[in-house]
Amino acid sequence: MTGPSFPAEQTGRRFGSVLIANRGEIALRVRRACLELGLRPILIASEADGAEQPAPADGGPLCIGPSAPGRSYLNQAAILLAARVTGAEAVHPGYGFLSENADFAEAVEKAGLVFVGPPAGAIRIMGDKIAAKRAMMAAGVPCVPGPGEPLPDDMDAVRAIAEGIGYPVIVKAAGGGGGRGMRVVRGGGEIADAVAITREEARRAFGKPELYMEKFLERPRHVEFQVLCDMHGNAVWVGHRDCSVQRRHQKVVEEAPAPGIAPALAEAIGERCAEACRQIGYRGVGTFEFLYENGEFFFIEMNTRLQVEHPVTEMTAGVDLVHEQLRAAQGEPLDAARFGGVAAGHAFECRINAEDPVSFAASPGRIARARFPAGPGIRVDTHVADGYRVSPYYDSLIAKLIVHAPTRDEAIRRMRVALSETRIEGISTNIPLHERIFADPDFGAGSVDIHHLEKRLKEVDHAEA
Repeated sequence: MTGPSFPAEQTGRRFGSVLIANRGEIALRVRRACLELGLRPILIASEADGAEQPAPADGGPLCIGPSAPGRSYLNQAAILLAARVTGAEAVHPGYGFLSENADFAEAVEKAGLVFVGPPAGAIRIMGDKIAAKRAMMAAGVPCVPGPGEPLPDDMDAVRAIAEGIGYPVIVKAAGGGGGRGMRVVRGGGEIADAVAITREEARRAFGKPELYMEKFLERPRHVEFQVLCDMHGNAVWVGHRDCSVQRRHQKVVEEAPAPGIAPALAEAIGERCAEACRQIGYRGVGTFEFLYENGEFFFIEMNTRLQVEHPVTEMTAGVDLVHEQLRAAQGEPLDAARFGGVAAGHAFECRINAEDPVSFAASPGRIARARFPAGPGIRVDTHVADGYRVSPYYDSLIAKLIVHAPTRDEAIRRMRVALSETRIEGISTNIPLHERIFADPDFGAGSVDIHHLEKRLKEVDHAEA
């Protein structure tokens, strides 16, 4: 597969060492992949993560700053200095933190290092929801109804746009993400307040007040497509995932493949995603996120990094996505013939968080005992063990429990057993929530939308009251 000439910044070169600009399970996941490819991994850590400052040759984590993320994992100067003093030749950002920061990707390249991810230009395009929508429309990717332009300041013009789309609509921040910077509007009387509040929220949270508007879909599923790209114009899609089990727009359980999607439709959408990557000069791994309702796909955003839920695709597509990232960053051509988009079996991932399973309050503290299941079709990605102290400074994710089986029903049964065998003592976790999800008959039928979990939680609260 060939595409247009790529930007000058697409220059791959060989490297032998990789600084991993992240923490927790993803840092260990990338470290393992580096070792498997014969690369020297270099770990960093904040003071809260128990880092000392060993000599770089020792291979231990290098302390890059205090506990607060802004002074450590988000401190670009400290990370680039760590790369220089340790002799790193490349930087892998993992997910979260600086992984989708175009300025950081640019700074890494300007420092003479390889950024293991897409070029800064592609990150900028896809990081701005309006620019991303325009790019997807140009590539023929189906989008949620609504103009790919920022909302004007004139409220009469805004009302005209909403009426043209048809209520309900959703007002979103162009630079938003993670469920922030959005408001649902069900009638013309609500539009002025919704725009004013969301614009101010966007300015404060994301540093840019631009908004856009789309049709609000009432009961969609969240389905995403995984893509792989090199810097020679090759791009493929390697399967899709369902991430509809969410709470407050945060994913809780993911699975691959997404159930009930017609193969011909999946093929058409996957190829559109691959073509979009060729048009924007993408490199490495990426994820196109869609809302799926009544047999139709609607693009919402692209994540220009490795996803938390990447293991379910790895298990069903037979691919190591971190290996592919590292190869693409070194300029190796993608062997497109290896990938056909057909899933082998079914996989689930449960995000195990250090939080109360009822109130969802964070539960930092020391883990007295951690025991995880093992056996055929079971994978655990984690950085915790007996005695590990969960910090209050960072995301509450402490482990990802992944299972794989020949069929979806078998995978559900395998996950139930795996959850029952998981023991984490000393702190609270959301394992009981996962057990309830996998006992839910609607979830078992593969028919839940993005609002299903919150509805179930409200039913439980009402019953207990």
